[in-house]
Amino acid sequence: MTKGNSQLDMRGRCSAGQRVLASIVIRLALAETFCLNCGVMALDEPTTNLDFANKRGLAIALAQIIASRAVQSNFQLVIITHDEDFVAMMKNELSAHANFPMPERYFQVAREESSDGKFYSKISAIDWEEI
Repeated sequence: MTKGNSQLDMRGRCSAGQRVLASIVIRLALAETFCLNCGVMALDEPTTNLDFANKRGLAIALAQIIASRAVQSNFQLVIITHDEDFVAMMKNELSAHANFPMPERYFQVAREESSDGKFYSKISAIDWEEI
């Protein structure tokens, strides 16, 4: 990398969060470029190592993608996350878009122990209003 006429050595200069965010941005750009008619986009733990400002930036970018793809009947965005603050950020960013129908709910998967001592996954539909 160069700045002005000086060569800069950037190895080791980015935080883990910055590397994660750069990776996500590249993947989103590739998906938006090459998969305009693709029906599903999935992100697994996209907020790992991100600070608040970068989480918010990601929420803004994803909300813009969702709003622009709302007319596409086969589009689904799957975000796998443990970050409930990020879910709230997504709700806030999505609700800021005009002429966009808010999703009615999101799905939460939880691990619950049954009476026989075994653990099972429970999938619940959560209304956005409950956040």
